[in-house]
Amino acid sequence: MKVATSATVFYDSVGTRLSVTYSVVDETSGKIVEDNHRVNKVITDAEGKALATQMLEFAQNYIESLEE
Repeated sequence: MKVATSATVFYDSVGTRLSVTYSVVDETSGKIVEDNHRVNKVITDAEGKALATQMLEFAQNYIESLEE
């Protein structure tokens, strides 16, 4: 099975992009068979864009709350 280990949302020249790192895990033993695979996708659907915007707004609010 594939298990997402990290996800990044960012804006670039082609739009809103999702970058995901994942591992492949043997379902029976639980051992990691393959590690550190990466895929990128431009988010094109409205729901995905809304979720990405929400996540980036959350991140922005967090950094604004940090004391300097």
